[in-house]
Amino acid sequence: MKLLTLFHSTRAAGWLLLPLLLGACSTGQLVVRGTQAILDSGIESMNRETDLQLARAAMPANLKLLEGMLIEDPGNHTLRLYAAEGFHGYSYGFIEAEDRARAAALYRRCYDHAVLALQQDGLTLDPAGASTEALHAAAAKLGERAVPALFWTASCLGKWIDLNRDSVAGIAGLGNAAALMERVLELDDSFYHGGPNLFFGVYYGGRSPLLGGDFARAEQHFRRAAEINGGKLLLVDLLQAEYLYRQQLDRAAFHQTLTAILAAAPDSYPEMALVNAVARQRAGVLLQHEDEWF
Repeated sequence: MKLLTLFHSTRAAGWLLLPLLLGACSTGQLVVRGTQAILDSGIESMNRETDLQLARAAMPANLKLLEGMLIEDPGNHTLRLYAAEGFHGYSYGFIEAEDRARAAALYRRCYDHAVLALQQDGLTLDPAGASTEALHAAAAKLGERAVPALFWTASCLGKWIDLNRDSVAGIAGLGNAAALMERVLELDDSFYHGGPNLFFGVYYGGRSPLLGGDFARAEQHFRRAAEINGGKLLLVDLLQAEYLYRQQLDRAAFHQTLTAILAAAPDSYPEMALVNAVARQRAGVLLQHEDEWF
């Protein structure tokens, strides 16, 4: 009887507290948080899309929906990461090849969302303005929970810098992006389909050894990314051709790799069908420049 009385008392207290708990959230926040499962499914559906025109037409509205939801719930960590991932994917997949200035602005927007999530995970420094040494030390204190925010902050910052190479401050910040991604590599090098390894494949492969490049390390990272994805993610091959083989002036490997991407089956990696479709499109564009580059 005493246990039953205690149960009823506890449950009654819970119901009394419920209005107070709900009162801490606005109606908008409750709606936003109630729809996150639908967003998960929407992102999965987008990743499986093979029609590039359909994906390109749909993404801007989805991105604005995310930003509208963030107005209602600005502290929502998950939505911040979704927004960062979305702006990165939209810019890389559809804007960068045709309008580099606009792409740079979108990558900066991506960074702004990602860094807010990273601040929630405990990073108090500004990754774009801190010294690389201080950023290394701060990132070393972060654990696995911060992996997604570290990854998207580094990815967006790195792409923004890549499109602003005429900016001395921008180029200097590339080491900061690498400092964040090194922590991701330590914590989970398989995150986002081996994304940290792709980052460092480009980081070491896209520069001459005189400027800090390291072709052997680049090849190791590309090999590890391919291993993580079972050789199914065409983006690995695309970036290896675009950055490493081009820098090495290896025309045969460049041509063979890009031609193989174009010949790959569209359904070879259903979970990342959109990324593979983007890789096939970009492979065709890169091949058009082969005579110019070699």
